Amino acid sequence: MAKVKLYKPYLLTNSMRKIKVEKWKASYPKIENGKVVGQEEKEENLLIALNRLTVNARNTGLDQFRIFSRIGKNFDDAEKTGYLKLEEGDYGFLKQIIERDVPSAWGLSNKISHAINLFLDAKEEKD
Repeated sequence: MAKVKLYKPYLLTNSMRKIKVEKWKASYPKIENGKVVGQEEKEENLLIALNRLTVNARNTGLDQFRIFSRIGKNFDDAEKTGYLKLEEGDYGFLKQIIERDVPSAWGLSNKISHAINLFLDAKEEKD
């Protein structure tokens, strides 16, 4: 698996990206005693999708540890505010992961596709 190119995490700027955390319902098989007994709906959101992508990416090292630490704090804040705010370097890092690792099947869901596109199209904001 290819390593993610470091997106200059040491460059802290005044520019940020603010992304609305979109939410949607997803259907999953309901399993009881090892058998599928129907469907159940769960609420999903952009943070869950990004978390799945980053967990599956093989990123190691102190610099990337620091990036993930900052991103984790931003995810916690986004849970409260409904908006994910990222410094430019952290935004670029997540964008690289999305561009490289997003499952093509996610494009079949209009809601997740919309949420990912909102992330990719986020405009730069100055503090």
